[in-house]
Amino acid sequence: MLVKLFVQNYALIKSLDLELEKGLTIITGETGAGKSILLGALSLILGSRADVSVLLEKNRKCIVEGSFRIDGYELDDFFEVNELDFEPLTTIRREINPAGKSRGFINDTPVTLTVLKDIGDRLIDIHSQHQTLMLRDNSFHLSVIDSFAGTTGLLEKYRQVYQNFRRLKKELNELTEMSDKNKADLDYYQFQLEELDSSKLVAGEQDDLEKEQELLSHAEEIKIALSNASHLFSSDDGNSILVMLREVKTNLSKIMEFIPEGEGLLQRADSAWIELNDLANELEKMAALIEADPNRLAEINERMDLIYSLLLKHRLNDLNELLNEREKIREKVVSIETNDERLKELQLLVDNETRLLNSFSEEISEKRNNILGDVEKKITDILKQLGMPDAKFKISLSRLKDFTMSGIDHADFLFSANKQTEPENIAKIASGGELSRVMLSLKSLLTRKNNLPTIIFDEIDSGVSGEIAARVGQILAGMGDYMQVLNITHLPQVASRGSRHYHVYKDEENNSAVTKIKLLSPQERIIEIARLLSGSQITETALKNARELLKTPSA
Repeated sequence: MLVKLFVQNYALIKSLDLELEKGLTIITGETGAGKSILLGALSLILGSRADVSVLLEKNRKCIVEGSFRIDGYELDDFFEVNELDFEPLTTIRREINPAGKSRGFINDTPVTLTVLKDIGDRLIDIHSQHQTLMLRDNSFHLSVIDSFAGTTGLLEKYRQVYQNFRRLKKELNELTEMSDKNKADLDYYQFQLEELDSSKLVAGEQDDLEKEQELLSHAEEIKIALSNASHLFSSDDGNSILVMLREVKTNLSKIMEFIPEGEGLLQRADSAWIELNDLANELEKMAALIEADPNRLAEINERMDLIYSLLLKHRLNDLNELLNEREKIREKVVSIETNDERLKELQLLVDNETRLLNSFSEEISEKRNNILGDVEKKITDILKQLGMPDAKFKISLSRLKDFTMSGIDHADFLFSANKQTEPENIAKIASGGELSRVMLSLKSLLTRKNNLPTIIFDEIDSGVSGEIAARVGQILAGMGDYMQVLNITHLPQVASRGSRHYHVYKDEENNSAVTKIKLLSPQERIIEIARLLSGSQITETALKNARELLKTPSA
């Protein structure tokens, strides 16, 4: 339970140090004094998000620290899983600096907001008026039933299977849809693949064919040119290049002894003659090899026409792209042909998960149905204590067609406040005051069931007054016998039932309003109860009534 709360520089709170005990603690104060600010500060150490807007003084950090006595509440596993030191008196702290950076600590070890929220859910239940509106939400109805039925472990197993089921079902649906479409395209892909395979395309083939095509297309022209060039080198008419170059060599040999450069010039002439003679021989051989081949040229043209038509058909630029496209089409065909195997595999997996879901959901439904009568009776009995003698509370549990995250059940809380009216959906028929009483009835049972250390009510008594308010106070005081209950209230009948009473008020400091809280002495408490009875003008009658209320037994 919460034994101490320290708040510094939060909203309108400059500094606040609050010590708390077991039992029913009452918190009162005028509207706007800052009662809800206390809950806001407390929510920080329970994992809620915050930023620099919560800082009272923008250049100082905000600190909220709570000390909790946690021995006996089966929290050892939480500390072990999160690698934290277990301390019977555990300190949870949250800091927000002027830059907006937030840090959380458990026993001085840094933790994430998720960890803070996890432990917070196990330590404190903060009930606000917003939570009462949750009675209009069917998923809340089901979660309440599960709390009574003790299905937490089963639901966790069910949800693991359900998430896997959803994943497999999604894959199955997508693959089925894709398979239906692909099967319609299979003939087309197979035709394309057969056409490309029968073409027996080879990498580099296009370049080779284009070169050969170029050669054969100009064979006659090339042969004539090579023959003419060869003739110029070695014709017999005495005017060929080699004959004239031989004469050059003869003339140089005659004078080489008379000039220094003579030997060098002759050597160069020899080299030129050798090179040109080799060139002449090569030209002659090439000219002999070049022959026009119309048949081969026709074959090449036909092959090139096939390649170009395939490139055009597939809107590609070259043979390499066409070869890549062929393999892609082959992969599509193989994928479509093997889809059926994966579909069968997925269907078997989905069927198996469906059987598991049916098994778990049936067991969960049975547990839920087993506790309905007992819960209905207990809630109805408490409602009668709260001044509703003809109240009827029923729970309708019906089957859904499909699985959900919470099983296969749909829950409805049915309610009637009058003898002559049959119970209907609580969201349609209950007033605000009736909803508050139903929620209080549920909470009074659930908190005992869940072994929760602390519950905080923010005006759970809204919409009630007089004798009913006194009975609300009696129930809250009864809850305080086995747990810590903090109740923010405006009703004197409820406030008088507390074992301790705090008053929240605004004070002026340096021309600024700040929120403060004070533990009331017995005499101060009489005055506060009287204020709740009569307003700002406290009368003697109100003081007398306050004394009478405070004498009322608290159970």
